[in-house]
Amino acid sequence: MAERREQAAPDAVLTRIGQVVMLHHAGDREEARHRFLDLWTEIGEHGDPLHRCTLAHYLADTQDDPADELAWDLRALTAAEEAAGPGGAAAAGYDAVPAVRALYPSLHLNLAADYVKLGRREAARTHLRRARGAAHALADDPYGDGVRAAIRSLESRLGEGGGTWGPPRQRL
Repeated sequence: MAERREQAAPDAVLTRIGQVVMLHHAGDREEARHRFLDLWTEIGEHGDPLHRCTLAHYLADTQDDPADELAWDLRALTAAEEAAGPGGAAAAGYDAVPAVRALYPSLHLNLAADYVKLGRREAARTHLRRARGAAHALADDPYGDGVRAAIRSLESRLGEGGGTWGPPRQRL
């Protein structure tokens, strides 16, 4: 019974991340960056992988330098892979895999956009294909629709075919 209550209780760290996201979306990018960095210090390099993934994913959006944005997005992807793998969040007592699976399209989309900003179009195309391939995990809801639309938009900018939401198409 205590285990059920623990699983039903909201995750305080994710709640705090969400509060800072709202601050950022309200337009206070600098303050959001500082609060995210404070949370990163608190969580630590070896903290819960789902927390690190989520935090780094949003922290990337507050960066001014595209290289810094890329570094945070790469941290988010690394933490996602850790959370989804053996000994990740599941070992901590909860199943983060569905949450991580739903983040992969956005993680790869952000990496593709980072590489475009840095003029690395081939790396951008690689992550765009990965985003498209992972998009099957997205729900049919406003978030999923927004990520799929952003994938199509970046595909168009890069001259990629795409358009399907299954595995990436093979090139002949």
